[in-house]
Amino acid sequence: MTNYIVIDGGTTNTRINLVQNGTVTDTLKLHQGARSAIDGKEALSQAISEGIKAVLAKNSLEESDIKRILASGMITSEFGLYKVDHIVAPAGVSELHRNMREVTLPNISPIPFVFVSGVKTACDSLENADMMRGEETELMGIISETGEDAVYVLPGSHSKIIFTDSEGRIINFHTMLTGEMTAALSQYTILKDAVRLGECVTDVEYLVNGYRYAQKNGINEALFKTRILKNLFGATHGQAYSFFCGAVLSGEVDRIIAMGAKKVYIGGRTEIKEQLTALLSLSKGMTVLSVDEKTAAEATVKGILKIYEYTAG
Repeated sequence: MTNYIVIDGGTTNTRINLVQNGTVTDTLKLHQGARSAIDGKEALSQAISEGIKAVLAKNSLEESDIKRILASGMITSEFGLYKVDHIVAPAGVSELHRNMREVTLPNISPIPFVFVSGVKTACDSLENADMMRGEETELMGIISETGEDAVYVLPGSHSKIIFTDSEGRIINFHTMLTGEMTAALSQYTILKDAVRLGECVTDVEYLVNGYRYAQKNGINEALFKTRILKNLFGATHGQAYSFFCGAVLSGEVDRIIAMGAKKVYIGGRTEIKEQLTALLSLSKGMTVLSVDEKTAAEATVKGILKIYEYTAG
């Protein structure tokens, strides 16, 4: 049996997975990530070290039973365990495999670590410059072997819109602050009373209205109209929430359309997929496909195994 520890290091959380013969058999979630290490890495390093030991003990395994610790995401940033420079797109599984870094971090574990690099675009202008850490691994776990250009949308705190070529390589991408913006606006502004995340079902009519209002008048004005709808027009929380989501997603939807792919694959939660699909359906000549829940949930682990075990054909 081949055993790995796979670490998915995010901005706010870190997941430590035990993978046995390609299947996740145990997961430990730590409520610490790169953000918590901005003022020092000691706490994050200790938490990960203790987390690895806890997973091994729970599953009656020794350190010698683990082939490698595979890690990707913000754990490879300057605020992670080990900084790995981004590689420049185009980048696919072969480029990611070739640029892996294997190191030993004895203060954390005697098991060798393998870190997967992030990806960046050529920085010839601010408009074209972008970077990712972790989404490249997630993408490799869900990418369709269709042999054609496509766009993959990976919603999250920092949503990624990724254009891939017929060889499954990342060619270009754009990052949107959608997730963090949604959370901040709905929790820390006057909109808190009108927008109730997770409590409402999407009303497609109001979703589209929010999107179109933001297109015409700008997102700033559109967002405040969420409160106007509730207070002056008697909109329900579900209607206000849907209008709000349409406004927040407007820039993301317009960027996806502008990338010009005929096929768009959308990951993330079912609700987000449904909202994006409804808005993208306003544009003709595009096929929108949802990544199934199981594939999306397993994407990072599958992707990092695919990168690590890659052999040139």
